[in-house]
Amino acid sequence: MNVRSMMSLLSFVLLAAMPAAASASARAQEPAAEPAAEVTKQLGPADIIMPHITDSRGVEYPCFKSLSEWACEAEFPTWHIAGKDITITKHVFFLMVAALLTLALLLGVASSHRRHSAQIGRPKGFGAGMEAVILYLRNEIYMPVLGGHGGEKYVPFCLTLFFFIMMCNLIGLVPWGSTPTGNIAVTATLAVITFVVVEVAGMRALGAGYLGTIIYWPHDMSLPMKLGLTIILTPVELVGKFTKPFALTIRLFANMMAGHVIVLALIGLIFMFGFGVALGSIPMALFIMGLEIMVAFIQAFIFSLLAAVFIGQIRSAHH
Repeated sequence: MNVRSMMSLLSFVLLAAMPAAASASARAQEPAAEPAAEVTKQLGPADIIMPHITDSRGVEYPCFKSLSEWACEAEFPTWHIAGKDITITKHVFFLMVAALLTLALLLGVASSHRRHSAQIGRPKGFGAGMEAVILYLRNEIYMPVLGGHGGEKYVPFCLTLFFFIMMCNLIGLVPWGSTPTGNIAVTATLAVITFVVVEVAGMRALGAGYLGTIIYWPHDMSLPMKLGLTIILTPVELVGKFTKPFALTIRLFANMMAGHVIVLALIGLIFMFGFGVALGSIPMALFIMGLEIMVAFIQAFIFSLLAAVFIGQIRSAHH
């Protein structure tokens, strides 16, 4: 495992995904004839679901206040640089947690593998199991689509994507956790990083021939046909380049968001209609949670596989 490339990628993901928005509030003081009456609002489905799937300036932690309130929220300190608000948010915080857990997992596996190999000549236990997973992904999944003659250099990138996205997906299934990949800014950042790696891989493999992935120029036709097809198909080539990161962004975001909304909606039925519906909503929510565990692994696998496919395609592209 290329630890240097893994650490650099995770650092770039965290820096790129951190939101920076300027905060401004309009303050108007108007004399009030009489104090406003207290407004009480009954919780609706949106009030139950949205706080759990949207970003915020704080993070929840276990705290028992009453039978209906089992969590407290701690707000992050406000940070400003050059007048810009760079306060971290809940999703950025869990991005950092996922990055640390990924590093701890893979570096721990590497250390265990090295120690046991020195002692008994082979890995054992969890290290051996992780070695089997990594070798399977490398030899059976990534290398066949990355292609030979340098394709192995992109295996660490694909493996890093898999384990990092998997950790981001799973951390949202933990109580009081949040899913960073349920934020379209995070999935878009991962897709942009993948887009850059794909294009750089194409430049390194094709050299000047990389222009052929932008400008369609058939070599086995007459000049009038070449010019006509170039004018028509070059925009198609350009659109195709940018639809790939767009598809990666929406696929991961939509799958992670949809599952959490369904689970929260089923649990929210209990608060809306009372504990009488719990006999139906809780088993269905547990079933969806089981599917969500599978989806967490599957979506990480699909994202990393498509990244490998795109890299392999551009490295072997020709017209």
